[in-house]
Amino acid sequence: MTDIVALGELIADLTSCGLNEDGFPVLSAHPGGAPANFLAAAAAVGCSAAMIGKVGDDVFGHLLTRQLRDRGVDTAGVIADPSVFTTLAFVTMDSEGGRTFSFARKPGADTCLRPEELDRERIRSCRLFHFGTLSLTDEPSASALREAVSEARGGGALISTDPNYRPALWADEKSARIAMEWAIRKADIVKISDDELSFLWGVSPEEGARKILGRFGCSLVFVTLGAKGCYAASPEASVRLPVPSGLTAVDTTGAGDIFWGTAVSRLLKLEGSPHRLEREALEEVVRYANAAAAISVTRPGGMGSVPTREEILAVI
Repeated sequence: MTDIVALGELIADLTSCGLNEDGFPVLSAHPGGAPANFLAAAAAVGCSAAMIGKVGDDVFGHLLTRQLRDRGVDTAGVIADPSVFTTLAFVTMDSEGGRTFSFARKPGADTCLRPEELDRERIRSCRLFHFGTLSLTDEPSASALREAVSEARGGGALISTDPNYRPALWADEKSARIAMEWAIRKADIVKISDDELSFLWGVSPEEGARKILGRFGCSLVFVTLGAKGCYAASPEASVRLPVPSGLTAVDTTGAGDIFWGTAVSRLLKLEGSPHRLEREALEEVVRYANAAAAISVTRPGGMGSVPTREEILAVI
């Protein structure tokens, strides 16, 4: 049985690292995609992990699949399709490491995954199934994701989601809100940012967590607060912990994904059900994941900035 299976985008992040003599950005390529970063982080701290998705049968597609496999993630469910190109994300950053995204995705390979291409047996037999919402922006990937969630639920897996709002990929804000709320409603555990809560409902982290636990029926909510750390809540307890001090951010790409992959790995290692965590266990999970995210932002890229278990423990 695989611990974690994730479905979604495996993409190349092309990050600006200066300008050439003509004033055009010089780009540095890094492996990325939120579910892929998430799996790489979980695998780095000891979980078995598998990716389901689609890339182009091209240079970036092969590089990305190899990078993920080299990080211990099973890529048998990643399809290389010669009819489409691997999706590219162009990332520009401000002086504090904050990011702005634009995408070459019209269509990108990740949106072209079809329901009949799913590795259904792998999905049904995993302990936890994870997804974001970017697969819901287009067909046929939206239908493939909905069927995958149904398969995972039927197999008894925990369901995890990260809404991961990217405005440039949605036709309009209403469509994005509908899809993000659908994802939250289907999940047992949710990772969401304070900015995404503001976009959805205009609420604080505490109010948003209460709403997700109550109205949406989820069991655990983690609200990432950027440089301020994380607020997490279960029906039994809540905690707010800062990020470790003394680390300087250079690139925040993938930090939320790495936080969540690390957090989920800790949840799966706890004794008993993660559905009703008490304060001590919740603090342990958040402290561990905060350390992983804090280390990751000191390095460029998403997947390539995943820390080792030893690095995390040293920071803690």
